[in-house]
Amino acid sequence: MKHIQGISRNQLQISSLEDTISPNNPVRFIDAFVSSIDLEKLGFTPRVLKTEGRPSFDTQVFLKIYLYGYSNGIRSSRRLEKECLRNLEMQWLLEAICPNYHSIADFRRDNPKALKQLFKLFVSFLKDADLITGNTIAIDGTKSRAHNGKKSNFNQKKINKHLQYIEAKTQEYLTALDQNDTQENTTTITNIQQKLARLKQNKINYELLEEQLQASGEPQVSTTDPDARALLVQGQVVEVSYNIQAAVDDKHNLVVATHTINRNDKNALSAIALEAKENLEAETFTVLVDKGYHNGREIETCKNNNITTIVAVPDQGKSNENGTQPDYLVSKFIYNKENNTYTCPQGQTLTTSGSWHKKTRDGDNTSYMFQKYRTPACRTCPVKDQCTSRKGGREIDRSQYADAVEENHKRYQANPQRYRKRQEINEHIFGTIKRKWGYNYTDLIGLEKVNGEHSLIMLVYNIKRSINILGVPDLLAKLHAWNSPYKRKFLFLVKTTYLNLFLAQIICGTNQNTPKLNVA
Repeated sequence: MKHIQGISRNQLQISSLEDTISPNNPVRFIDAFVSSIDLEKLGFTPRVLKTEGRPSFDTQVFLKIYLYGYSNGIRSSRRLEKECLRNLEMQWLLEAICPNYHSIADFRRDNPKALKQLFKLFVSFLKDADLITGNTIAIDGTKSRAHNGKKSNFNQKKINKHLQYIEAKTQEYLTALDQNDTQENTTTITNIQQKLARLKQNKINYELLEEQLQASGEPQVSTTDPDARALLVQGQVVEVSYNIQAAVDDKHNLVVATHTINRNDKNALSAIALEAKENLEAETFTVLVDKGYHNGREIETCKNNNITTIVAVPDQGKSNENGTQPDYLVSKFIYNKENNTYTCPQGQTLTTSGSWHKKTRDGDNTSYMFQKYRTPACRTCPVKDQCTSRKGGREIDRSQYADAVEENHKRYQANPQRYRKRQEINEHIFGTIKRKWGYNYTDLIGLEKVNGEHSLIMLVYNIKRSINILGVPDLLAKLHAWNSPYKRKFLFLVKTTYLNLFLAQIICGTNQNTPKLNVA
């Protein structure tokens, strides 16, 4: 039976790298995009040309490597070096240049801020290309495992547990030491003394760690990655992680803003919303956010910056520590803005003295001001035991952010269909980068470097999605028409060796035996 025959390995072929790459290949857009940008102006660390020895690599080379690598699920510098040698697409992209893995790794480590700026620049391109509208933005966060493990993360409770264990074991070994000393068991005594020495050193280490924790003012400290924190990932599951924040436009699910934090979502809304506003250069837009972001201060900050919020309202409990039943929750009390009073479900009016009080939350660096509302009618109210267990009667606290919160609640209740879009907008991106591409962890250390990597991931996501929407030729056409503020100036470059020789001829005079040099 005759099968299809391949080309002989010994057959000589005349072709170029250009012939191996089709017009629709995404690497063509990566090449054109990087080549069009003045990377030094954008903040990338320039590679200084050497006067002696082997010349350095152009910064463009490393950026192309990482954009291609992350587009294909490759972020190890050693693997990227291998791809430079064996991958035809990479060879075309780099013109057969192959840096070593040390240089590749250094580029990502040295340019986190520039990668952040590059992401922002691409958002500007997407806006000019009419791929984002900037009218409705969905905001959400997802956890990315840090390089720091649980064993290298400590809080005061964990440190105390270790110190107590050391103290207990020390007493145990001291008792055993006395017994063996009486029996003159030299070998056993030596072993116990060694164990006691190790416990003593461990105690010193934990005490130093405790001092570091107290000096930081943080509730926890990590030893491998000082910026990593133990965060609630899902349910009761806790992992030492970073929290990737993303603002996603609803037109094509493209990311318009992103940054990484080392805390949960409670105090994160305004920062990512303001970053989206800056990147979009928008006067106003609407953000769709889940209940984990519900925070009066954050909602009011958005309001003051002309950003409309639709934040889900947290679930109301059936009762609280003061014995309040569902019919008498705060939501059942009607606020009269004109008179600055509350009316309870029994028709009684709660008033305030006008004094402001300050409340600081435990484990939270934020505080807020509030007013107290009371009524003397509580003392004789027939349903007092259903409303409160306080002897003095029911007391309502109204925060300084209450107006903004109530406005948000009304929008949330009036726009159920619009709010439901939030999940499908955000889940698309997080499902892609974590489950499909495997970017659910980071090997980098430090919040700044992790921010740089996550900006790179989001940039790659935007590039790939843009290509899927328009195709490479159309996207290239929009790129060529784009008036970028960081557009690269294409200059004719002359090799340093020839330039020096040319200058030497001018200064010293032309030798008759020196061949003529044409500089074009």
